[in-house]
Amino acid sequence: MHMTDTNRLAQESSPYLQQHATNPVDWYPWGQEALEKARQENKPILLSIGYTACHWCHVMAHESFEDRETAEVMNQLFINIKVDREERPDLDKIYQTSHYLLTQASGGWPLTLFLTPHDLVPFYSGTYFPRDAHYGLPAFKEILKKVADIYHQHYDEIMQQNTSLLNFLKYQGPASANTELNKQPIQLAIAALQRSYDPINGGFNGAPKFPQPTRLSFLLHQHSSMATTTLEKMARGGICDQLGGGFFRYTVDAKWEIPHFEKMLYDNAQLLLLYTLVSDLTRQALFVDCARHTAHWIIHTMQSSSGGFYSSMDADSEGHEGKYYVWTVQEMESLLTRPEALFTRQYFNFNQPPNFENQWHIHITESSASAEANKLLLSAKEKMLAARQKRVPPFCDKKILTSWNALMIKSMMVAGDQMKQPEFIESAQRAITFIQEKLWVNQRLLASYHEGKAHLPAYLDDYVYLIDALISSLQVSWNTQHLLFAIDLAEILLNHFYDATHHGFYFTANDHEQLLYRPKTMMDEAMPSGNGIAVSVLLNLGYLLGETRYLQAAEKTLQTAWPALMQYPAEHCALLEGLNDFLEPAKIIVIRGKKSDMDIWREKCKQDRHLVFTIPDDEQHLPDALAAKKAIGKTCAYVCQGTQCLDVIDDVEKIILKANNKNLLS
Repeated sequence: MHMTDTNRLAQESSPYLQQHATNPVDWYPWGQEALEKARQENKPILLSIGYTACHWCHVMAHESFEDRETAEVMNQLFINIKVDREERPDLDKIYQTSHYLLTQASGGWPLTLFLTPHDLVPFYSGTYFPRDAHYGLPAFKEILKKVADIYHQHYDEIMQQNTSLLNFLKYQGPASANTELNKQPIQLAIAALQRSYDPINGGFNGAPKFPQPTRLSFLLHQHSSMATTTLEKMARGGICDQLGGGFFRYTVDAKWEIPHFEKMLYDNAQLLLLYTLVSDLTRQALFVDCARHTAHWIIHTMQSSSGGFYSSMDADSEGHEGKYYVWTVQEMESLLTRPEALFTRQYFNFNQPPNFENQWHIHITESSASAEANKLLLSAKEKMLAARQKRVPPFCDKKILTSWNALMIKSMMVAGDQMKQPEFIESAQRAITFIQEKLWVNQRLLASYHEGKAHLPAYLDDYVYLIDALISSLQVSWNTQHLLFAIDLAEILLNHFYDATHHGFYFTANDHEQLLYRPKTMMDEAMPSGNGIAVSVLLNLGYLLGETRYLQAAEKTLQTAWPALMQYPAEHCALLEGLNDFLEPAKIIVIRGKKSDMDIWREKCKQDRHLVFTIPDDEQHLPDALAAKKAIGKTCAYVCQGTQCLDVIDDVEKIILKANNKNLLS
């Protein structure tokens, strides 16, 4: 290849793959062309997995993939395949797990694997490799030559290793017994999280420190101060963009001060929901402002004109990490009046030594108290933000992913409802419409959309997160079509993802491309486990519709996960929330009547863990279980918990008493 040429990645829809289109590496996307060529030429496959906002992916690309000498070795010895882990989480899950089994070390990105061509099993793997030997790592070119030699000279030993690895990957254990489900793993998880909790700074363990929103959600629903303290420390820290809103992915220190500066949609979706819920619980201005600023940033920066939400913002701009976000004192003072500058120096961290490469990345060091101080701060922040917006911004990956959008739809809906912000609700509704119009094709979901092209069969997370988002949407504003859409998705879930033998849900559908094996992930990662969300949504839909198949699948999934819940409870917080929903079902309140009356009833019924649906009395095409809950000439409510229901209630004061009783029938 000539340097001016592009490789096959130029034809791909992923911005991450397109970024590698001018590499001198003869890259292929994942697909039959590359796999067949590897088999025909008996060359091992070099599989490189990364994503747009990944800092070390850019470093390795610049050092090795843009280097002609390294590229020549890669092209000579391997068939080279590049994968965007955000488009192909199925491949990422399979090969991250394989990497862990091979190395006994945690993975990450970039992930670099070497596969045998006929069975696609990895026989050697690592993450980032430098071009030249440093960081205690060998030079990438030396690794390439060594791996190629091993492949050709020790093929039989590799085959033995591959067989063992495949057996590990495919082992599911015995089919689930009818375990008597109880609260024990919930208590074990709280104790485990307490042990790894940082009581000074909040969060878990030391540096680097990740938000871990699924754990915080679990703890918040358990009314634990570990959640509220962590959320407060993060809201004041440098992990939060104090000027523009939104959160960075993690911090390199334990105090939440210095982030890796990429911003991911999935983090911001989950944190928006958490800050909305905690602001509703505590009424603290810090939390309310944090949620509101995050939502505004998402709508104005991360939402496309067609309604879908973009995936991520890079950490780097103009070749430097964090350049868009950091300040010098001189720059800050040149923008502000003297009183503004004096207060800002104190409020943010400008009176301390520089904390990021001789500059300042701001975080809150004190609370603004007086009205005058707040006025100075607001004016200073507006001026600093306006100046920052004139800088060269980080690259935005404008790929629209169904699962991440679904997380954001739910959060926007709940935030708009709790904060009385119609703009947020409208933003979420536009994103639902986008998914229905662009990513729901031939009665199945697609996973990814970019520049007019929707593709890739959707995964478990796409389906369950979207059902969850639709259930939230139905509580904010009833739309029968959204309910019917959620039912369609649930039916696909049972028909194409459910394991009828061992129970639980596979990450890929039964008609998905045949890969090394079908992952069935129970553990939470940066996002909640699809199996955990499946349990919760099937319980909620099952009770709402009187659909026992949904309830049975949810219970069987919990029983299958039970050994993991008991052994590693804190790693399965989404499933623990599902377990809690199973053991103590939420009250479901269906209000029928005229819209003007129903809104008053709804406000009075809204409470933590109540699911409240206001269905106008003239609504058509309702499923039988809801159609039977008729309006009776005036506004009325039907209150159910699990499989128990009360008689219809037509007095708003009586419903408040009944809804608040822990025991429904008392």
